[in-house]
Amino acid sequence: MGSSRSIDFSKWWGVKESSSSSSRKGNPVVVTMENPNYSVLEIDAPDSAFQPLDKDRGKNAQQFTWLLFLKAHRVVGCLAWLGNSLCSLLHAAKKRLFLGHVETEMSAKAKFLFRVILAFLVMALAFLSFELVAHFKGWHYFHHHNLHLPQTLEIKGWFHTAYVRWLEFRSDYIAPPIQSLSSFCILLFLIQSVDRMLLSLGCFWIKFKKIKPVIDGDPLNSHDLEGSNEEYPMVLVQIPMCNEKEVYEQSISAVSQLDWPKDRLLIQVLDDSDDESIQWLIKGEVSKWSQRGVNIIYRHRMFRTGYKAGNLKSAMSCDYVKDYEFVAIFDADFQPNPDFLKQTVPHFKGNPQLALVQARWAFVNKDENLLTRLQNINLCFHFEVEQQVNGVFLNFFGFNGTAGVWRIKALEESGGWLERTTVEDMDIAVRAHLNGWKFIFLNDVKVLCELPESYEAYRKQQHRWHSGPMQLFRLCLPAIITSKIAFWKKTNLIFLFFLLRKLILPFYSFTLFCIILPLTMFVPEAELPIWVICYIPVFMSFLNILPAPKSFPFIVPYLLFENTMSVTKFNAMVSGLFQLGSSYEWIVTKKAGRSSEADLLAAEEWDSKAMSLQLNRGTSDSGLAELNKIKESQETVPVKKTNKIYKKELALAFLLLTAAVRSLLSAQGMHFYYLLFQGVSFLLVGLDLIGEQMN
Repeated sequence: MGSSRSIDFSKWWGVKESSSSSSRKGNPVVVTMENPNYSVLEIDAPDSAFQPLDKDRGKNAQQFTWLLFLKAHRVVGCLAWLGNSLCSLLHAAKKRLFLGHVETEMSAKAKFLFRVILAFLVMALAFLSFELVAHFKGWHYFHHHNLHLPQTLEIKGWFHTAYVRWLEFRSDYIAPPIQSLSSFCILLFLIQSVDRMLLSLGCFWIKFKKIKPVIDGDPLNSHDLEGSNEEYPMVLVQIPMCNEKEVYEQSISAVSQLDWPKDRLLIQVLDDSDDESIQWLIKGEVSKWSQRGVNIIYRHRMFRTGYKAGNLKSAMSCDYVKDYEFVAIFDADFQPNPDFLKQTVPHFKGNPQLALVQARWAFVNKDENLLTRLQNINLCFHFEVEQQVNGVFLNFFGFNGTAGVWRIKALEESGGWLERTTVEDMDIAVRAHLNGWKFIFLNDVKVLCELPESYEAYRKQQHRWHSGPMQLFRLCLPAIITSKIAFWKKTNLIFLFFLLRKLILPFYSFTLFCIILPLTMFVPEAELPIWVICYIPVFMSFLNILPAPKSFPFIVPYLLFENTMSVTKFNAMVSGLFQLGSSYEWIVTKKAGRSSEADLLAAEEWDSKAMSLQLNRGTSDSGLAELNKIKESQETVPVKKTNKIYKKELALAFLLLTAAVRSLLSAQGMHFYYLLFQGVSFLLVGLDLIGEQMN
C-alpha cells in the first residue's frame, strides 16, 4: 500500500519484515517531517509505527551524537547559571565587605552575646586543630564508639600525651553537660512540634467541616447608602503613623474610600512624625480628602510618649469618641478594600460578648525577594493556622495591632491602651480575654499591606515582636493567676500562648541548632540523633509551608533561615524577659510604598475626578505651594543605601563552617551538609545579602 516516494525506515533501522503485514488495519496516515532530507512519511496503519523492534536493531550514530550534544548543552547551561549566581553573590559580598560599614555602637548585651559566640568559635578552632593533627597522624580512638586509651608504652611524644589527656577530660567533664542540655532541648523541640501538629490538625478539621464565622441575615437591613442609615453603627477609623512618607498617601486613600455612610464614619489620622516636611505632606493628603467630602481629621502629638499605644490612647481621649460604638485600626501601610466594614462590623450585632473582629493580612510584595517569600511562609501559617484555630476553638488570639475592629466598650472595660510594653496589641487582647470578652478571626477578609524588604528592617521588627511578649508576660502573670477565668484558659495563656510559643521556640532553636549541634562535632561523645537534625525539622517545615503551597520550592531556605533568625529572636527574648536596655526599643519598620494594581487604578480614577472639580483653596494657597516645594525637594534628594555587616551572624557562620570541616573527619555526611548550608545561610544574613540576592 505504500507509495513509491516514501522512505522505508524499517530497512534503515534494520527492522525485519513481519509476516503479518497483510493483517494491518486502519487508514494510511501521512506525516510531514521538518527534516529537509525527508519530506513525507506514509504509515499504513496507526499501529505500524509502534511495532515491536528486534533487540539487534542497529543504532543511529548521528542521533546518538545529537543526544550527547543536547546533554552537554544542558550541563554547560547549568554550570553557567551556577557560575553567574556565584559571581553575583561574590560581587555583592565584596561590596559589603570592602565598601560597607560596621555599626560601632553596640549595647552591652549585644557585645556580651557576640563575645560568647566568638569564644565558641575560638574554642572550635582549637578543637579542630587537635583533631586535624590526630587525624593525619592516624590516632583514631572511636572506631566502635568506645574510648580506647593507649597504654603507657604506646604513648610517644608530648603532643600525643596532651591529646589523650584532652580525650579523658572531654569524655568526663564536657560531654555530660552538653548531652544533658541537648536532651532538654530535644524534649522542648518535641513538645513544640506536637503543638504545631495539633494546630495543623485543627486547621484541617476547620477546612474539612467548612467552619467559619457567619452573619445571620442582613444586620444592616439596607444596601443603599442614600436611604436610611440608622442601621449603620457609628464607626471610628484610626490610622496611626510616624514618619511614614512612603505609605501615608495610599493608606489614607484606601481608608477614605470605605463603603460606609459618611455621617456614620470618622477617620482619624494620628501622626507622630517628628519631620516637619512629612507633617506637611500628610496634612495635604488629609486636606485633599476632606475637600472631597470625607469626614477626616488630622491629629499630631508634640511628644511621642508611649509610641503607638500612647498615640491611640491620646486619640481615644477626645470628647467626640463617646458617640462611636466601634473603632477600626489600620497601620500606615494597610490598604483595606471598600467593603471591609461591611464584612466585619455586622458580626457584632446580636453578639454582645464579642470584642474584636480581626481580618487577615495579604501582601503586595510577597514575591519581591527571597526575604519576603520566607516571611510570607511564616505569616501565612500564623494567620491560616494559629489565628484561625485559636479563634474557632478558643475565641481568643493575639490582636495583630491592625486590620481589626474593636468594640469601644470592650477597650474601656479592659483598661484601654497602656504604654507599658511595645506590644500594646497583645496587651489589650490578653486583658480583654481576662475580662471575658470573645474574639473572631475572619480568614476570608484580607487587607493588603507590605512586608519588610531588607534584613535590617525585618530584624528590628522581629526584635520588637519577640521582646515585647516576654516583657508583657512578666507584667501579666499575676493578673492571669488571680483572674476569674477558667483554669484551662489560664493554662493556655501561661504555657501555650506565652511560654511555648514565645519563649521555648527561640530558646531551643538557637541553643540546639546554633550552639549544641556544632559543639557535638568537636565532642563526639555528645551525640545528636539524625532525626533531630533532619527528619523532624523537615517535617515541621513541611507543615509550616502548607498554607502557602506556592512556596514549596523554598522549603530548604526556609528551614535554614528560621534557624538563622533564632539569633535575633533569642536575643530579643532574653532582652524582654530580663528587662534589658533594648526591651523597650521601638523603631518604625521601614516601608517601600508598594501599591497593588487595584490601588493604582483607584488612585488614577480619583485623580481624574479631582481634575474636573474646582476646589476652593482660599487661604490654603501658600500651604499648597509649600507642599509642592517639599515634594519636589524630596524627589531630587538621592537615597543613599548603607551596607550592613552583622558580627554575631558572621561569627556563628564561621563556627558552623568550622564544625562542617570537623564532620568530614568523622565521616558524618548528613551533619556535614546541614552544617555547611546552615553556615552559608548565616554568612548570607551576616553580610545582609538575603534581601537583595536570589530574587
